[in-house]
Amino acid sequence: MALSGMRGATLADETPSRASSWTLQIVRKRLWETITIRSVLPQPERDLRLDLFRGLANWLIFLGHIPDSVLVWFTTRNYGFSDGADLFVLISGYTATFVFGKMMMDRGFVIGATRLLRRVWQLYAAHLLLFLFYLTAVHYLSHRFDDPHFMDEFNVAHLMNSPVETLSQGLLLKFKPLNLDVLPLYIVLMAAFPIVLWFMLRWRNAVLIGSIGLYLAARHYGWNFPSYPAGVWYFNPFAWQALFVLGAWLALGGAEASRWLLRFRILYFLSVSFLLFALVLTLAERIPDLRQFIPLAIDEVFIPNDKTNLAPYRVIHLASLVFIVVSFIPMDWPGLQWPILKPLIRCGQQSLPVFCVGLFLSFVAHFVLSFGSEGVLAQLLVGAAGLWMMTIIAYYRTWSKQVDKSLFSSRKSATVQVGGDP
Repeated sequence: MALSGMRGATLADETPSRASSWTLQIVRKRLWETITIRSVLPQPERDLRLDLFRGLANWLIFLGHIPDSVLVWFTTRNYGFSDGADLFVLISGYTATFVFGKMMMDRGFVIGATRLLRRVWQLYAAHLLLFLFYLTAVHYLSHRFDDPHFMDEFNVAHLMNSPVETLSQGLLLKFKPLNLDVLPLYIVLMAAFPIVLWFMLRWRNAVLIGSIGLYLAARHYGWNFPSYPAGVWYFNPFAWQALFVLGAWLALGGAEASRWLLRFRILYFLSVSFLLFALVLTLAERIPDLRQFIPLAIDEVFIPNDKTNLAPYRVIHLASLVFIVVSFIPMDWPGLQWPILKPLIRCGQQSLPVFCVGLFLSFVAHFVLSFGSEGVLAQLLVGAAGLWMMTIIAYYRTWSKQVDKSLFSSRKSATVQVGGDP
């Protein structure tokens, strides 16, 4: 009886211990399942259309940042509601999802998130470098040519009055010289993307709905990031995140799930009609004689074009363009191999250095035209020279990466051979 009682006591003592051990194992298993990605991305393929239009976006941003020149008429912003910035953000969300989404699924959330944040640091470092070059160039040229108005025009006059505070606010992305607005937006969107992507890999549609809700709330309540010394960000991150998330949604199967829409001819008609409508309204904003024919009710809604808070008609315009392009330019379109398109594709493949160089060159082009010849021929030559330099940078970066890859392979092979020798 005593032995039986002792055995019963022992079993009673072991049962809670085993139960707690099993509970701990279940908790660990559930935690591991939580941080492990189990979604499936479509089979990754090199879609040259993305490179083509990302390169085009970089070219359009460069040309659009040269004010008071004929070059702006070569950009889409004079012919519709959306422009190169809209296209850049949409494609950035798409490509970031393909790269880092696959990494999260293959190697887990921690690896994917840390690689993504490393990319954010690269973007931030590129912005700081561009920021310093920009400030230095504007400050030097303004004093060299005795034109203080030049510093006011490029929003760097505060550097003279409060240099330490201005630079500090620049590090926080709150102070931005003229035209240096897109990269800080991209940095903020990418910094928040690890958590967003984790949710999207599980609940793609729910995250898109939440993104749209945030977009609508930001527009309704006026949410935006504060800027220095006053005002708010030119590209409202709370609004522009909708395009970035839309790109991610398309990459995660949204594009394939929406392919059935291509069968409806009525959508072609609506898309073309809206593009023509946007063309007329945009031209009316720039041509006073044409604006008088626009009804007041329409004029109040669409003019001026609300870029800061990403007006809904900008999204519809971009969606119409994408719908038309996807319909008539498939992934295997032979034209993607045309030599004339190779520079654009190469610029899209080396987007970050080309983008940064393009922003700085737009300042240089504006300076050259302001203090030199302002004729149409000079403007065209300056624009062509800038595009040529951006293309040279893209080809150089491609060649440099190939050399680095070749050297790495050679060193690895040599290491293996040395290690295998007796």
